[in-house]
Amino acid sequence: MAENRPDPHAPVLLIGLGRFGSAVGEQLVAQGREVMAIERDAALVQKFAGTLTHVVEADATDLQALRQLGAQEFATAVVGVGTSIESSVLITVNLVDLGVEHIWVKAITPAHGKILRRIGAHHVIFPEHDAGVRAAHLVGGRMLDFIEFDDDFAIVKMYPPAEAVGFTLAESDIRAKYGVTIVGVKTPGEDFTYAQPDTKVGPRDTLIVSGHTDLLERFASRP
Repeated sequence: MAENRPDPHAPVLLIGLGRFGSAVGEQLVAQGREVMAIERDAALVQKFAGTLTHVVEADATDLQALRQLGAQEFATAVVGVGTSIESSVLITVNLVDLGVEHIWVKAITPAHGKILRRIGAHHVIFPEHDAGVRAAHLVGGRMLDFIEFDDDFAIVKMYPPAEAVGFTLAESDIRAKYGVTIVGVKTPGEDFTYAQPDTKVGPRDTLIVSGHTDLLERFASRP
């Protein structure tokens, strides 16, 4: 059965515009994604109104308020609330009840993270600003992991784009087309293999790819 993956171009629901949430939102917008942010602090709503696609002043702990705003229409939501564990948990429960398929939540402590996982959060994130930027790269759907180094160089674990599937690396010539390097290929049930020109990419494989962050984003955005 195919894994339920988020649409890398679909709008994202963002709740909370503190340091973490605003970093996620701004990076998503920079990547061309639409973002609807919900924040109960009027000052933060005003601050980011011109930056994000939509910013609404509302209390996301209120299930009816979320429903009226159409939260149930989003496949992906990011909860950036960090000042209150109770609010974070209530918001996450609301999103689970609304059937949001991919829920990313910032945790303040390991215990908080454990609670979030038990109530249905699909992804729990701990650090602040750096994790916000990293999460923005990951919620697109094709990237499974993202590690950024100095000088905007990164290594990612990702699903292969369609143009690479069924071809050897020599045939698809990804490096020449996109400026990134496929380091390795992992086929389910088999050992990790270092990439060779004759390595053939299957539809269920995952790739380890290195390169400049912007080039990796371009490669990962391919259908």
